[in-house]
Parts: sequence; structure tokens; C-alpha cells
Amino acid sequence: MIRAYKFLMRPTVGQQVALGAMLRDHCSLYNGALQERRDAYRHASKTTVRYGQQSAQLKGIRAFDPERQGRWSFSSQQATLRRLDKAFATFFGRIKAGDKPGYPRFRGIGRFDTVDFPKDGDGCRWDATAHDAVTRVRLQGVGHVRVHQHRAVVGKVKTVSVKREGKRWYVVLTAEQTQPEPLPKTGSVVGIDMGIASFLTTSNGEHIANPRHGRKAAARLEAAQRTLARCKRGSKRRRKAVRKVVILHRKVRRQRLDHAHKTALGLVREHDVIAHEDLKIRNMSKAPAPKPDPGRPGSFRPNGAAAKTGLNRSIADAGWGVFLTILQAKAESAGRDVIAVDPRNTSRRCPECGHTVKENRPTQETFHCIGCGHRAHADTVGALNVLRAGLARREAQPA
Repeated sequence: MIRAYKFLMRPTVGQQVALGAMLRDHCSLYNGALQERRDAYRHASKTTVRYGQQSAQLKGIRAFDPERQGRWSFSSQQATLRRLDKAFATFFGRIKAGDKPGYPRFRGIGRFDTVDFPKDGDGCRWDATAHDAVTRVRLQGVGHVRVHQHRAVVGKVKTVSVKREGKRWYVVLTAEQTQPEPLPKTGSVVGIDMGIASFLTTSNGEHIANPRHGRKAAARLEAAQRTLARCKRGSKRRRKAVRKVVILHRKVRRQRLDHAHKTALGLVREHDVIAHEDLKIRNMSKAPAPKPDPGRPGSFRPNGAAAKTGLNRSIADAGWGVFLTILQAKAESAGRDVIAVDPRNTSRRCPECGHTVKENRPTQETFHCIGCGHRAHADTVGALNVLRAGLARREAQPA
């Protein structure tokens, strides 16, 4: 299995300058390759330029511009071109699927924050056994950069990436390791219902509160963003305002990740089987369609956009997608089963008699079956139905 590790780097002042130059030059390579593809399609009878053609040009580009392109790793530049190729592949995939295409865009230096090295030892070297007992990573054109390694890297390092977040620099490793020993069986199964009022509710009736980190930081973020909007572009004051916004967003993101990791770890340790709703979060957070007023051309009727905006903000703040990704990864390492089930009617179906109508849920929290009179918390009912559907799907799967 492949596991990722992320460590804070502690570069010197000179190394920070070199890292910034590396990002700028890779960004320039990305934008130049994108411009070549655009020009070839527009002016050369809709000719499509492929990754192989652009990769073959790298040798000439490095020889022509040794100061900016020739000093960096050849493999990392190929990875940058592959990133552009992947952007076009997903672009054409969206067209084929009938979604909004979103043509690949040029990247400003502020929006190009990662350089990938596809193989450890090719333009980079992870060195966890340095002679001075300090972990370092060697990067071509930068040197040996100190790394704050807060935990051991298990397995063979496969790829290395350098990432900038605000004023901080991180190294991200992927390591190939053997499948770890599964946790001892507990004999427990659970279903979880994701929500806004409670982050999740289990089929045992346990409610885990929604921390709402984004809402708690909203006032400070709004103030920081208003200050940023008033700053002149390119000024020193604007750079300071940008850093403040980045720091606030980083804190919210880290708080959200911390909560997701701890919640997922608790579930994986206590239960052998975890069933959850297969949520289509992107569809759930779409803006409502406009409602034209037939009586007044050019006018529109109220469509609940303001209320939907608040709901979308709450969905994003909860971080369901991040949590489910972390839960799946931890369960795989622990030998647990995670099952996604269809979420339709899970909070409307009575767990006692099976009667399913929307009137069974008169309020957000209340479930009252009009068929048999069963009463319970609506989220607990949803979690019970999710668990039953998950167990049924597990039994139906071939051995």
C-alpha cells in the first residue's frame, strides 16, 4: 500500500529564494506549454499537441535557457507537463460527460505552489539518516534542506513533492509499505448519518457535535478579507494582508483535519464494519436554478438562493468529503470494512415497520411513523437504515 507523509521544511534564506525561483520557472514552463497547445489548436487547423511532443522539446528548452530551466530536475519538469496533460484529459472528460468544461487556465505564481519529483533519487533525495542526526531532503538546484520530521517514514520512499503554503514550505512523500497487521476484531458494526446539526450520528444513538470551525472564524476572516480588498495591488501592505488571510484559512483547515482524523480513528478502533451514506456532495452544494417570471420578461421569481448559500457554506464547513476519505484510508490500514449505501429515504423509512413517506419526518430532528407510531431522533433512524442497507450489501457481495 502507498502512504503519504507531510513534513515542514526549514530552509535557509538562500534556499527560500531558490525554492521560489523553482516554482516560478516551473510555472513559466506550465504556462508556455499551455500557450503552445492553445496556439496549435487555434492557428494550425485544430492540431492537438500531446505530452510526448512537449516532453521531447525539454532538452532544447533547457539548452536555450540554462539559467531558468536548465538548472532544475528534468523529471520534475516532465511532471509539470504531465500535470498540464492531466488538466486537458479531465477537461475533455467533462465535455464527454456533459458537465461544464472549464478550459485549463494559465497559472499565476501565486496559484502554482507544488513541484513534483516522480522518483526519489532523480533530482531529489530523501535522507533520513544524515550524519548530523538532522533529517534533510536534497533538491536539485536548491541543496540539502532541513526537514522537521515529526514521525518515522515506514517503507521505501517513491515520490517527493515540494509544496508552498503561505510562507511555509513542506515536503510531501509517498512511501510504499507492506499491509499492516489488522486491528483485533471487536464484533461491532455501526451505521453513520452525516449531518449539519450534528457532524454525524451513529446507529447506537451517539451524536458527535459539529465543531463549525469555519463559522467560528468567519468574523475574523471577513475582517481580514475586507482589509485585503482595500489594499493596493503589489504593495507591501497587501502582501501582509494576504499572509493574514492565508494564516486564518490554514488554521481552519488544520482544525477541520484534526477533527476528521480523531473522529475516524475512534470509529475504526471500535467497529469492524462501518456503513455510511454515499453522498454526492457536489450535487448537494449546487446553486439553485433561476426561476424566470413569465409575467415580467427579464425578471425572476425568488428561488431560495440566499438560504441555499447558507446551507452550502455549512456543508463545506462540515468537511464530509475529507472525513470520508480519511475514514476509508484508516479502515484500509486497520482491516475494517467501510460500505457506502444509497442515501435515498434513509431518514424517511421506519426501522420498525418499513413504512416510507416524507410525512414520517415532521421536523428536522423528529421521526414519527404515521404507520406504526414509532418515534425516534431522525438522524438515529437514518443511521439505523444505513447500517441495515450496508449489511445487506455486504452479505450480497460474492466472497
